Amino acid sequence: MGFSVLDSISMGSHVLVKICHERTLKIQSFWARERPTISFKLSRSRPYPHPGRLISCKSELVDFDERTSPNEVRKEIERCYELIHRLGRGVVYLGSSRMGPDHSHYLQALELGREIANLLECTSWTGAGPGLMDAATKGALQAGKPVGGFKIGKEAGEWTASNFHPYLPSEVYLTCRFFSARKHGLVDAAVRSCSSDRTAVVALPGGIGTLDEIFEILALIQLERIGSELPVPFLLMNYDSFYSKLLGFLDDCEDWGTLSKGEITSLWKVCDSNSEALAYLADFYKLPPPTDKAQHDNELQSASGTFS
Repeated sequence: MGFSVLDSISMGSHVLVKICHERTLKIQSFWARERPTISFKLSRSRPYPHPGRLISCKSELVDFDERTSPNEVRKEIERCYELIHRLGRGVVYLGSSRMGPDHSHYLQALELGREIANLLECTSWTGAGPGLMDAATKGALQAGKPVGGFKIGKEAGEWTASNFHPYLPSEVYLTCRFFSARKHGLVDAAVRSCSSDRTAVVALPGGIGTLDEIFEILALIQLERIGSELPVPFLLMNYDSFYSKLLGFLDDCEDWGTLSKGEITSLWKVCDSNSEALAYLADFYKLPPPTDKAQHDNELQSASGTFS
């Protein structure tokens, strides 16, 4: 028996390594036009690695037994669901981990997180990482509302430790080993289980990871895997026209016929500002407009002070 592993070399070419009962190890480039092959003999005095493990060139131990174990993934998904059950469903924020407090989008995301938490009075969920995820978390905390998160090791930015958050208590976030489990958690946290649930997905500006999450959730909505009975509002925050070129590409998809006319606009709401997002959510859930709600809360607080 043998196994195959994909790896990469410094020039960027990918190689296939096959270790079998044979004593010859062959490395072949997939990308080089002449497809050169390098062969060399393995020393008989050195044992083979554990069949489920490979030591990479960076001296990192990759445990394939654990990574491919369905039981390990299932257990982590269950932990995600348990955290959601304990903290409650709510608004899920997707966004860049690289835009820090000095970025204008960070300040906008912080304000949005605070105002949505006040409007919907629900738990705010993020990837529990730095950048815009941090902004949305801080905004919800400023509103005095609960927060939860599904963290992944090695987020871009300074929080690279596998189980670390600078200010959130460990009981409100879960550090996931598997992206699949994390995605299950982020999706389930936004799925409405009853009509009284106020949830949403808010896509802030972001990169590859954010786009991955955006289109996965869009596909689930498109295929009516989520939101078919109780729709979930999906907001794309187009701060400073951040997503305008992407929206243009999706328009081109309609012209090419890979999307039906108007299909993408039925799946989400594109918002250029926080006020537009708040007005949309208030209308979606039949709530007083944010300004009216704030005035109403102030009146209640004043009346409470008078009666006391």
